[in-house]
Amino acid sequence: MRQLLMAAVALSLAGSALAQTSTPAYQNNQSEAQRKAGSSQGNAELFFMVEQLQKDVRRLQGELEEQRHSLDRLTQQSKERYIDLDQRLLDLSKRTAPAASDTATGGQPGSAPQDATASAQEVHEYRAPTDKESEQYQKIIKLIREDKNYDAAIDALYQFISDHPEGDLTVNAYYWLGEVYLVKPQLEQAKQAFTIVATRYADHRKASDALYKLGVTYDRMGEKDEAAKRMKSVISSYPGTKAASLAKDYLDSNKS
Repeated sequence: MRQLLMAAVALSLAGSALAQTSTPAYQNNQSEAQRKAGSSQGNAELFFMVEQLQKDVRRLQGELEEQRHSLDRLTQQSKERYIDLDQRLLDLSKRTAPAASDTATGGQPGSAPQDATASAQEVHEYRAPTDKESEQYQKIIKLIREDKNYDAAIDALYQFISDHPEGDLTVNAYYWLGEVYLVKPQLEQAKQAFTIVATRYADHRKASDALYKLGVTYDRMGEKDEAAKRMKSVISSYPGTKAASLAKDYLDSNKS
Protein backbone atom coordinates (compact mmCIF):
# COMPACT_ATOMS: atom_id res chain seq x y z
CA MET A 1 0.00 0.00 0.00
CA ARG A 2 2.84 2.30 0.88
CA GLN A 3 4.58 1.56 -2.42
CA LEU A 4 1.38 2.23 -4.35
CA LEU A 5 0.97 5.60 -2.62
CA MET A 6 4.56 6.60 -3.40
CA ALA A 7 4.10 5.66 -7.08
CA ALA A 8 1.00 7.83 -7.27
CA VAL A 9 2.83 10.79 -5.75
CA ALA A 10 5.75 10.34 -8.19
CA LEU A 11 3.37 10.18 -11.16
CA SER A 12 1.66 13.35 -9.94
CA LEU A 13 4.98 15.16 -9.59
CA ALA A 14 6.06 14.06 -13.06
CA GLY A 15 2.83 15.34 -14.58
CA SER A 16 3.22 18.63 -12.77
CA ALA A 17 6.80 18.98 -14.01
CA LEU A 18 5.73 18.17 -17.55
CA ALA A 19 3.02 20.80 -17.34
CA GLN A 20 5.49 23.37 -16.01
CA THR A 21 7.97 22.71 -18.83
CA SER A 22 5.50 22.58 -21.72
CA THR A 23 3.56 25.78 -20.96
CA PRO A 24 6.56 28.22 -20.88
CA ALA A 25 7.84 26.74 -24.16
CA TYR A 26 4.61 27.66 -25.92
CA GLN A 27 4.55 31.09 -24.33
CA ASN A 28 8.23 31.70 -25.24
CA ASN A 29 7.56 30.77 -28.89
CA GLN A 30 4.65 33.19 -29.04
CA SER A 31 6.65 36.00 -27.39
CA GLU A 32 9.54 35.46 -29.81
CA ALA A 33 7.17 35.67 -32.78
CA GLN A 34 5.69 38.90 -31.46
CA ARG A 35 9.16 40.36 -30.88
CA LYS A 36 10.22 39.51 -34.41
CA ALA A 37 7.01 40.93 -35.83
CA GLY A 38 7.49 44.18 -33.87
CA SER A 39 11.11 44.43 -34.97
CA SER A 40 10.11 43.92 -38.61
CA GLN A 41 7.47 46.65 -38.34
CA GLY A 42 9.98 49.03 -36.72
CA ASN A 43 12.48 48.40 -39.51
CA ALA A 44 9.82 49.08 -42.12
CA GLU A 45 8.86 52.37 -40.44
CA LEU A 46 12.53 53.40 -40.16
CA PHE A 47 13.08 52.59 -43.83
CA PHE A 48 10.05 54.68 -44.75
CA MET A 49 11.32 57.62 -42.69
CA VAL A 50 14.76 57.44 -44.33
CA GLU A 51 13.13 57.37 -47.74
CA GLN A 52 11.07 60.45 -46.90
CA LEU A 53 14.11 62.29 -45.58
CA GLN A 54 16.05 61.49 -48.74
CA LYS A 55 13.17 62.78 -50.86
CA ASP A 56 13.04 65.98 -48.78
CA VAL A 57 16.79 66.49 -49.16
CA ARG A 58 16.56 66.03 -52.94
CA ARG A 59 13.66 68.47 -53.11
CA LEU A 60 15.50 71.09 -51.05
CA GLN A 61 18.63 70.65 -53.14
CA GLY A 62 16.56 71.25 -56.27
CA GLU A 63 14.98 74.39 -54.82
CA LEU A 64 18.38 75.66 -53.72
CA GLU A 65 19.80 75.11 -57.19
CA GLU A 66 16.87 76.99 -58.75
CA GLN A 67 17.37 79.90 -56.35
CA ARG A 68 21.10 79.94 -57.05
CA HIS A 69 20.39 80.00 -60.78
CA SER A 70 17.89 82.85 -60.36
CA LEU A 71 20.36 84.82 -58.26
CA ASP A 72 23.10 84.33 -60.85
CA ARG A 73 20.72 85.48 -63.59
CA LEU A 74 19.68 88.59 -61.65
CA THR A 75 23.30 89.40 -60.84
CA GLN A 76 24.25 89.10 -64.50
CA GLN A 77 21.32 91.28 -65.56
CA SER A 78 22.31 93.87 -62.97
CA LYS A 79 25.90 93.88 -64.20
CA GLU A 80 24.77 94.24 -67.80
CA ARG A 81 22.54 97.16 -66.83
CA TYR A 82 25.41 98.81 -64.98
CA ILE A 83 27.72 98.32 -67.95
CA ASP A 84 25.15 99.70 -70.38
CA LEU A 85 24.40 102.81 -68.33
CA ASP A 86 28.05 103.39 -67.46
CA GLN A 87 28.87 103.20 -71.16
CA ARG A 88 26.17 105.75 -71.93
CA LEU A 89 27.62 108.01 -69.25
CA LEU A 90 31.09 107.63 -70.71
CA ASP A 91 29.89 108.25 -74.29
CA LEU A 92 28.09 111.40 -73.20
CA SER A 93 31.11 112.70 -71.30
CA LYS A 94 33.29 112.11 -74.37
CA ARG A 95 30.85 113.99 -76.61
CA THR A 96 30.73 116.96 -74.26
CA ALA A 97 34.47 117.04 -73.53
CA PRO A 98 35.44 118.69 -76.86
CA ALA A 99 32.91 121.48 -76.28
CA ALA A 100 34.33 122.06 -72.83
CA SER A 101 37.88 122.08 -74.16
CA ASP A 102 37.08 124.52 -77.00
CA THR A 103 35.41 126.92 -74.62
CA ALA A 104 38.25 126.66 -72.12
CA THR A 105 40.84 127.67 -74.73
CA GLY A 106 38.72 130.31 -76.44
CA GLY A 107 38.69 132.94 -73.70
CA GLN A 108 40.66 136.16 -73.56
CA PRO A 109 44.25 136.07 -72.18
CA GLY A 110 44.17 136.07 -68.43
CA SER A 111 40.52 135.14 -68.20
CA ALA A 112 39.36 132.08 -66.30
CA PRO A 113 39.27 128.88 -68.34
CA GLN A 114 35.72 128.00 -69.29
CA ASP A 115 33.98 124.73 -70.02
CA ALA A 116 30.66 123.81 -71.54
CA THR A 117 28.75 125.36 -68.63
CA ALA A 118 29.83 128.85 -69.67
CA SER A 119 28.89 128.37 -73.32
CA ALA A 120 25.40 128.64 -74.65
CA GLN A 121 23.18 127.88 -71.70
CA GLU A 122 20.53 125.63 -73.14
CA VAL A 123 17.29 126.15 -71.30
CA HIS A 124 15.46 122.98 -70.37
CA GLU A 125 11.89 122.53 -69.30
CA TYR A 126 12.28 119.99 -66.57
CA ARG A 127 9.33 117.73 -66.01
CA ALA A 128 7.87 118.12 -62.52
CA PRO A 129 7.97 114.88 -60.52
CA THR A 130 4.86 112.93 -59.67
CA ASP A 131 4.09 112.03 -56.06
CA LYS A 132 5.21 108.47 -56.68
CA GLU A 133 8.44 109.70 -58.27
CA SER A 134 9.15 112.00 -55.31
CA GLU A 135 8.50 109.16 -52.88
CA GLN A 136 10.90 106.90 -54.78
CA TYR A 137 13.53 109.64 -54.81
CA GLN A 138 13.24 110.23 -51.05
CA LYS A 139 13.78 106.53 -50.38
CA ILE A 140 17.02 106.74 -52.35
CA ILE A 141 18.15 109.79 -50.37
CA LYS A 142 17.48 107.83 -47.17
CA LEU A 143 19.66 104.99 -48.46
CA ILE A 144 22.47 107.50 -48.95
CA ARG A 145 22.21 109.84 -45.98
CA GLU A 146 20.84 107.61 -43.22
CA ASP A 147 21.52 104.01 -44.16
CA LYS A 148 24.89 104.64 -45.86
CA ASN A 149 23.97 101.73 -48.13
CA TYR A 150 25.81 103.03 -51.16
CA ASP A 151 25.65 99.90 -53.29
CA ALA A 152 21.87 99.75 -52.96
CA ALA A 153 21.68 103.50 -53.60
CA ILE A 154 23.66 103.17 -56.85
CA ASP A 155 21.33 100.45 -58.07
CA ALA A 156 18.28 102.52 -57.10
CA LEU A 157 19.66 105.67 -58.77
CA TYR A 158 20.27 103.86 -62.04
CA GLN A 159 16.75 102.46 -61.89
CA PHE A 160 15.34 105.90 -61.13
CA ILE A 161 17.14 107.47 -64.10
CA SER A 162 15.90 104.67 -66.34
CA ASP A 163 12.30 104.96 -65.08
CA HIS A 164 12.07 108.78 -65.12
CA PRO A 165 14.12 110.31 -67.96
CA GLU A 166 14.45 114.07 -68.40
CA GLY A 167 12.70 114.95 -65.15
CA ASP A 168 13.73 117.57 -62.60
CA LEU A 169 14.67 114.90 -60.07
CA THR A 170 16.46 112.91 -62.75
CA VAL A 171 19.19 115.56 -62.77
CA ASN A 172 19.38 115.27 -59.00
CA ALA A 173 19.72 111.52 -59.41
CA TYR A 174 22.71 111.97 -61.73
CA TYR A 175 24.26 114.33 -59.18
CA TRP A 176 23.79 111.90 -56.31
CA LEU A 177 25.16 109.12 -58.45
CA GLY A 178 28.34 111.17 -58.70
CA GLU A 179 28.35 111.81 -54.95
CA VAL A 180 28.00 108.13 -54.09
CA TYR A 181 30.69 107.10 -56.57
CA LEU A 182 32.93 109.80 -55.07
CA VAL A 183 32.44 108.33 -51.59
CA LYS A 184 33.11 104.72 -52.59
CA PRO A 185 35.49 105.95 -54.24
CA GLN A 186 35.00 105.10 -57.91
CA LEU A 187 36.38 108.28 -59.37
CA GLU A 188 35.97 107.59 -63.09
CA GLN A 189 32.26 106.88 -62.64
CA ALA A 190 31.91 109.95 -60.40
CA LYS A 191 33.52 112.10 -63.10
CA GLN A 192 31.09 110.77 -65.70
CA ALA A 193 28.01 111.49 -63.57
CA PHE A 194 29.11 115.01 -62.56
CA THR A 195 30.03 115.78 -66.19
CA ILE A 196 26.50 114.97 -67.34
CA VAL A 197 24.96 117.40 -64.84
CA ALA A 198 27.55 120.13 -65.45
CA THR A 199 27.32 120.01 -69.24
CA ARG A 200 24.02 118.57 -70.38
CA TYR A 201 21.99 120.25 -67.61
CA ALA A 202 24.06 123.39 -67.11
CA ASP A 203 20.96 125.48 -66.34
CA HIS A 204 19.77 123.17 -63.55
CA ARG A 205 20.08 124.19 -59.91
CA LYS A 206 22.46 121.28 -59.26
CA ALA A 207 24.83 122.28 -62.09
CA SER A 208 27.04 124.55 -59.98
CA ASP A 209 27.43 121.89 -57.30
CA ALA A 210 28.14 119.25 -59.94
CA LEU A 211 30.81 121.39 -61.59
CA TYR A 212 32.47 122.01 -58.23
CA LYS A 213 32.38 118.29 -57.39
CA LEU A 214 33.80 117.56 -60.84
CA GLY A 215 36.76 119.71 -59.83
CA VAL A 216 37.03 117.81 -56.55
CA THR A 217 36.99 114.53 -58.47
CA TYR A 218 39.80 115.66 -60.76
CA ASP A 219 41.77 116.73 -57.69
CA ARG A 220 41.41 113.29 -56.11
CA MET A 221 42.46 111.71 -59.38
CA GLY A 222 45.67 113.73 -59.16
CA GLU A 223 44.79 115.96 -62.12
CA LYS A 224 45.36 119.30 -60.38
CA ASP A 225 45.29 121.46 -63.51
CA GLU A 226 41.95 120.05 -64.61
CA ALA A 227 40.62 120.52 -61.10
CA ALA A 228 41.66 124.19 -61.11
CA LYS A 229 39.96 124.74 -64.48
CA ARG A 230 36.69 123.41 -63.16
CA MET A 231 36.93 125.54 -60.03
CA LYS A 232 37.50 128.69 -62.10
CA SER A 233 34.54 127.74 -64.27
CA VAL A 234 32.32 127.50 -61.20
CA ILE A 235 33.32 131.00 -60.12
CA SER A 236 32.79 132.54 -63.56
CA SER A 237 29.67 130.62 -64.55
CA TYR A 238 27.83 130.58 -61.23
CA PRO A 239 28.91 133.68 -59.28
CA GLY A 240 27.36 134.19 -55.88
CA THR A 241 26.58 130.51 -55.35
CA LYS A 242 27.81 128.38 -52.47
CA ALA A 243 29.66 126.26 -55.00
CA ALA A 244 31.51 129.35 -56.27
CA SER A 245 32.54 130.19 -52.71
CA LEU A 246 33.84 126.66 -52.17
CA ALA A 247 35.69 126.79 -55.47
CA LYS A 248 37.39 130.05 -54.46
CA ASP A 249 38.44 128.46 -51.16
CA TYR A 250 39.92 125.55 -53.09
CA LEU A 251 41.90 127.80 -55.41
CA ASP A 252 43.14 129.93 -52.50
CA SER A 253 44.31 126.87 -50.58
CA ASN A 254 46.14 125.50 -53.62
CA LYS A 255 48.04 128.62 -54.60
CA SER A 256 51.72 127.89 -55.09
